[in-house]
Amino acid sequence: MEKANKKKSPVKRLLEYAGNYRKLTYIGLFLSAVAMIMGMIPYICIWLVVRELIKVAPDWEKAVDIATYGWIALGSAVGGILIYFFALMCTHLSAFRTATNIRKEGMRHLMKTSMGFFDNNASGLLRNRLDNAAGETETLLAHNLADIVGTAAMFVSMIILLFVFDWRMGLSCLLAVFISIGALFAMMGGKNAKLMLEYQKAQDVMSKAATEYVRGIPVVKVFQQTVFSFKVFKQAIEDYSNKAEKYTIDVCGIPQSINLTFTEGAFVFLVPLTILLAPGVLLSGDFSTFVTNYAFYAIFSAIISTALAKIMFAASGTILAETALSRIEEVMDAPVIVETDNPKHPIDNSVEFRNVSFSYGDTDEKALSDISFEVKPKQTVALVGPSGGGKTTVASLIPRFWDVDQGEVLLGKVNVKEIEIKELMKCISFVFQDNKLFKTSIFENVRATRPQATKAEVLKALEMAQCMDIIEKLPDGIETEIGKKGTYLSGGEKQRIALARAILKDAPIIVLDEATAFADPENEVLIQRALQTLTKDKTVIMIAHRLSTVVNADKIIVLKEGKKVEEGKHSELVKEGGLYGKMWENYNHAVQWKIVTKGGRD
Repeated sequence: MEKANKKKSPVKRLLEYAGNYRKLTYIGLFLSAVAMIMGMIPYICIWLVVRELIKVAPDWEKAVDIATYGWIALGSAVGGILIYFFALMCTHLSAFRTATNIRKEGMRHLMKTSMGFFDNNASGLLRNRLDNAAGETETLLAHNLADIVGTAAMFVSMIILLFVFDWRMGLSCLLAVFISIGALFAMMGGKNAKLMLEYQKAQDVMSKAATEYVRGIPVVKVFQQTVFSFKVFKQAIEDYSNKAEKYTIDVCGIPQSINLTFTEGAFVFLVPLTILLAPGVLLSGDFSTFVTNYAFYAIFSAIISTALAKIMFAASGTILAETALSRIEEVMDAPVIVETDNPKHPIDNSVEFRNVSFSYGDTDEKALSDISFEVKPKQTVALVGPSGGGKTTVASLIPRFWDVDQGEVLLGKVNVKEIEIKELMKCISFVFQDNKLFKTSIFENVRATRPQATKAEVLKALEMAQCMDIIEKLPDGIETEIGKKGTYLSGGEKQRIALARAILKDAPIIVLDEATAFADPENEVLIQRALQTLTKDKTVIMIAHRLSTVVNADKIIVLKEGKKVEEGKHSELVKEGGLYGKMWENYNHAVQWKIVTKGGRD
């Protein structure tokens, strides 16, 4: 079905997002065609006026129909403008609805994708693909499409009119059209269409690199570096610049010059033809008709450049919309979490890994290999080990941020793949190292985990999370908006607000990813108190780097290079003297490490 859909034209694929507003697009296109045809009527009226004046010359008083022709020309011109206005109203309404639906559909689709998808796709790139690309489609549907249909109608009418009065003069005017079409094809057809796609891809890469660079500015400033030290960003800018320059200068330079020269000067082809035909016309005695026709074509030739310019801009808009659509479809094609048709319900709050192996999509190297362990209900299990050992990966597989390659992850004796996603999310609360807060009130930030919660329940969660000192110093209490009027929180304060979220959610299983990693001593004490409240009578899986925080865990799982190398209580593992024992010894040395001055003082 997807392949069949890709074979449809970009316009049809875009209009599928318009829903019932698609009818407005068709109405707008019809009105645009009518408006353009009405725009041709004044030229015919001019020809009729000139013909009548020449016919009665020099008795101008006999030209009694001139006023009628003038009113017809004025009426058709004004009518065409009004009809075109309503045409654009229709196409704009449909375009705005289409762009809105694209964004909504994109967000709905992203909500179904695995969390791992966001690790491989930067937020700046996703925003460019979805939000900016949706905006680019508005130009096609609101303006370009109406202009394409209207110009097509005008073009057909123009060709008919060119041959109505004098086919020879009409053919000479068409020479400019043929040259222009050839120039347009040279710029936008064949292999040059691929250059436009490469240009758009380079723009995507630059957008992604720019986002990463902006986020890394603090590091760049600390080490006194410049933008040139950020090679990825610099290379992305240069690549984008080179492709843009190549397309505009190397590809479009000469064809566009030829196009503008001949379309703006279509009158040039009419002059030599007139000189050649004049002797024969003088002999035939039909000079007045010849002059009338010449006047018509001299004036009418000016419309050729307008028509061709609209075709050119409309064609470029179509190409841009097609590239934008391809970027949108990259988001829409993102793999989603497949839900079972026959969901099961967990029978308790246990977590179990059975012979789990997993590798990330962009590599064949296994991140986890044959991992098995069990966390019983209300147990606290710690995951420790060297960096890159697979601790975060293990935690990510429980809520299906990723799906395992082999083996099973069970929650409450049920494979997580057989649990409905909503129910799975209700069972688990997460506290990461760097939690994100929304730019809204503290109240709404905490209530995000349980939207139906009352103000009293939110306040209780904040109190249990040791957040009341934060609330008291804010100008509007829990209604204070984060980021507004310079209201910002420290890392430790953000962490406590995030803990209030988790407490309010009251999920039976808690996943902690070194929740105190970036907290200062004062905040760490408060966070530890909040964690005691959060984890009371809960099943807890904690990722720890500070080994002092796992001493009292019911079980410690030691991971190294994606494999489980040890399992047991703290005292047992220290006594065995394996990897954990060495880590504990190194940890104690680090804690006792001091700076000693030359005088021997600490």
